[in-house]
Amino acid sequence: MKSIYIWLPFLWVALFLASCKDDSKPEKTMTVPVSPKYSESYRPQFHFTPEKMWMNDPNGMVYHKDIYHLFYQYYPDSTVWGPMHWGHAVSKDLLNWEHKPIALYPDTHGYIFSGSAVLDASNTSGFGTTENPPLVAIFTYHDAERKKAGKTSYETQGIAYSLDNGDSWTVFEGNPVVDVPDSTDFRDPKVFWHQESSKWIMTLVAGDHAEFYGSPNLKDWELLGEFGKDTGAHGGVWECPDLLRFEVAETGEEKWVLFISINPGAPNGGSGTQYFVGDFDGKTFTTDQTEHLWIDWGTDNYAGVTYSNAPDDEKIFLGWMSNWQYANETPTEDWRGAMTLPRKLDLMKVGDGFQLFNYPIEKIETLVSEVSSKSIGLEPEATERIPVNDLMQSEIRFTTASKDFRMVFGNDAQENLVFEMNGADEVVTLDRSRSGLTDFQEDFGEGVQSMPVPDLPEGSYEVRIFMDASSIEVFIGEGQYAMTALVFPKKPYNLLQITNTSDAELLIGDLTISEVKSVW
Repeated sequence: MKSIYIWLPFLWVALFLASCKDDSKPEKTMTVPVSPKYSESYRPQFHFTPEKMWMNDPNGMVYHKDIYHLFYQYYPDSTVWGPMHWGHAVSKDLLNWEHKPIALYPDTHGYIFSGSAVLDASNTSGFGTTENPPLVAIFTYHDAERKKAGKTSYETQGIAYSLDNGDSWTVFEGNPVVDVPDSTDFRDPKVFWHQESSKWIMTLVAGDHAEFYGSPNLKDWELLGEFGKDTGAHGGVWECPDLLRFEVAETGEEKWVLFISINPGAPNGGSGTQYFVGDFDGKTFTTDQTEHLWIDWGTDNYAGVTYSNAPDDEKIFLGWMSNWQYANETPTEDWRGAMTLPRKLDLMKVGDGFQLFNYPIEKIETLVSEVSSKSIGLEPEATERIPVNDLMQSEIRFTTASKDFRMVFGNDAQENLVFEMNGADEVVTLDRSRSGLTDFQEDFGEGVQSMPVPDLPEGSYEVRIFMDASSIEVFIGEGQYAMTALVFPKKPYNLLQITNTSDAELLIGDLTISEVKSVW
């Protein structure tokens, strides 16, 4: 792992202090350089955001000809949700993005809601040629007037295709390609090629369950099966499914994972993404899972899906970094909405079951400045104070075997964000009630977010934290557990305090605090 410790030129901001009573100043204070672009308050510097206006769900994520395409729910006329388009950006590395023109606009069938995109390599659709196979986007049409009138069947599925690697799109004249009478909340198609049945498989959600459709050509679809009416969390509407095949690293066996986003009904309020581990036979998905599993336990990772046609069949995940409880009200000005860091997914055998690990892609290391690391030891109830000029564009990383400690990120305005590990209860908590601006919406600062961590391995494990202007992403045990949350401090956090809350010595190894460079 990289050994990195603090801000340009990223020498230590301080030699570690002996106790919380020592208020000496850092030997060096460093300033994170402000990018000439994207310098508004709370604008992330290494997460994807739109140039301006509203953004939510990631859509149509597909890799082709060395380009990662990111489409997303976009409203170009306001910073609050409105008639949905597909925005578009491209990247060579999933970190540095080039904004492209809007890809899909609302038409006579309705707004363009969420969906997916595939490379039709064999030209099954006939939209391209063998030499130039098409990219095909599959999306939901949302007829707002029909819904407003109280009618059903206000959501149908449409397709469009591109023959120039996503630069322009032609909407299929035969749309909609899936139109089910009396359907409601019928949306968010995620499509992949199923080799065993020689069919395209479309996973849709229909209110309180998922449905699976099959097609030989992306245009003609038949219902194959369904899942979930009596399984999983059902506190709200099901949305944004994804169905993936995994090879389990430890055993080599094949398992399938089904993602279902739900709003409301997440474990810490509002929207979140659950997953199921099971089997898929080409028609339907089955599982013997009884517990509710969540890809991220924080409040601000929703509607996440994975890339189609990714190199080496890697499972690369992006989520929308917000929550429908307050998404329209967050305190940004010219833009609203961000994506999580891109994460690599792995299905691991843990105890008698399986667990989905999600961890930042390795390329994020290219943005992290390299300096040095330090190990510290703390007696029970002792506190280490680490003054830093600005923590809001940083990576904090260390190893420990302890399951009892507290980390407080604070600033000169007496604001603080509290992250705590409680070994007796096997839980991690994140308290943003005093983190900065919280009163823009009543739910934002209410309650302490919690995440159960019952299966952490004995011995040393890694804690890795990314902070970027208005967010924190926590990864524990190399992605075994993840927690993402928005924060809006009035001033940058400039002090990290680590407190030993156990009755034994706390050992922190390889602690680094590092700048993460801007991608803008």
